[in-house]
Amino acid sequence: MAEKVIEGRMTAAGDREATVFLIGMRINSFWRVRSWWPVFTAMPRMLRELSKAPGSGFLGYRLLLGGPRLIYTVQYWASHEQLLAYASAPDREHRPAWAAFNRRLRAGKGRVGFWHETYVVPAGAHEAVYVNMPPFGLAAATEVLPVARRGDRAADRLASRPS
Repeated sequence: MAEKVIEGRMTAAGDREATVFLIGMRINSFWRVRSWWPVFTAMPRMLRELSKAPGSGFLGYRLLLGGPRLIYTVQYWASHEQLLAYASAPDREHRPAWAAFNRRLRAGKGRVGFWHETYVVPAGAHEAVYVNMPPFGLAAATEVLPVARRGDRAADRLASRPS
């Protein structure tokens, strides 16, 4: 089903902190499927688990392909504390997947790569514009607003920090 396009210029709400988490894998050896398949299948399980846990602080995600070897997600969290709590929770999908990945990593001879980056974005310290798009990115994870509510120019939106 196609997402409904919101006509005009929109932006993301800027009144709260957000944590942006990028995580992905790189397939270094396509033919060694046993090295990368478990990593590839672990993320969808975690995303399903998080999508069903409204109190987790997980706000949403976008799955992206960076060519034939690179697969990653951009995730949005209410806080970095909630992201870290999920990552270390022994009863959630991440912790056992991480332990298994580390075991395979030692034996894998570099056949699969892994990376992540975390950005804590204070309230009002981001700017976004979406033109004739369905809810997307940070706006889909927080709130879609008409650009005029935060300022018509990028500089205005970055300067409009809540007090």
